[in-house]
Amino acid sequence: MEGMARSSDKNITRVLFCGPHFPASHNYTKEYLQNYPSIQVDVVPISDVPDVIANYHLCVVKTMRLDSNCISRANQMKLIMQFGVGLEGVDINAATRCGIKVARIPGDVTGNAASCAELTIYLMLGLLRKQNEMRMAIEQKKLGVPTGETLLGKTVFILGFGNIGVELAKRLRPFGVKIIATKRSWASHSQVSCQSSALAVKNGIIDDLVDEKGCHEDIFEFASKADVVVCCLSLNKQTAGIVNKSFLSSMKKGSLLVNIARGGLLDYEAIAHYLECGHLGGLGIDVAWTEPFDPNDPILKFKNVLITPHVGGVTEHSYRSMAKVVGDVALQLHAGTPLTGLEFVN
Repeated sequence: MEGMARSSDKNITRVLFCGPHFPASHNYTKEYLQNYPSIQVDVVPISDVPDVIANYHLCVVKTMRLDSNCISRANQMKLIMQFGVGLEGVDINAATRCGIKVARIPGDVTGNAASCAELTIYLMLGLLRKQNEMRMAIEQKKLGVPTGETLLGKTVFILGFGNIGVELAKRLRPFGVKIIATKRSWASHSQVSCQSSALAVKNGIIDDLVDEKGCHEDIFEFASKADVVVCCLSLNKQTAGIVNKSFLSSMKKGSLLVNIARGGLLDYEAIAHYLECGHLGGLGIDVAWTEPFDPNDPILKFKNVLITPHVGGVTEHSYRSMAKVVGDVALQLHAGTPLTGLEFVN
């Protein structure tokens, strides 16, 4: 535990990072704030957070599940935030009852979405070119194998066309693919009556990025058309386990699945079954059902499975940008000025 906050400290704004994972988040934030002695940044083991949270004014949850019991102890807390966008681990209603604001860092302004999009393409290409089999060929001193596939000519279904989906579509265009996508509402979708979308206005090019648009009700139809399905959805009660047996059975035999969003979107047993029977042509995931991922998980026995350790947004560019947001918010909190650079959810 690093520099545990003491309740006797005066005129110090204390920032709590929960747990040791994603170390660049707290390291870069500390570096950004190193010349501001009025801000104290601590990294606390997840198991110790309930015992010390009362000493802090700002909490960065990372992978921790912050429940109502823990939040009720945070009697000095002003803000709970994520180093990124996912807030599914935070009991937002409990925070609201306690008068604590909850916020995420928008991914489109920090480079987080762009970083995730780049890793998505890495996973897609790794599956198409059979990365694991290439490694085995090297070990066996073979040349000219395996025979891979191109992205060229493929249909890519982006399931959840938010910030990451937009950045992914931008980068996929030069590969010569057909892009189909679904989201709950489209600002310019002729068949859907919905409110204006700030995303559409801001980008102004979404219509040119997507060849076919659909809504949530179209996901099975779109899955049946795709060579590659990419999950970019937020995780909530409606989307948990959405990629289940029904969804996977609707996919074309041999098509690929990539998940860059949250592990809970995928039904583990269904994924294992469709890999085992050969219907699912490949799986690329940056997020897992339980994290850290079990290196002995049976799903890794399949040569057409690629997994990365939740590093989609973990790049120098995005993490230093997000550390600046956290640092600036801490300084604003200390000064009592309005908080900027965040997207509040309560």
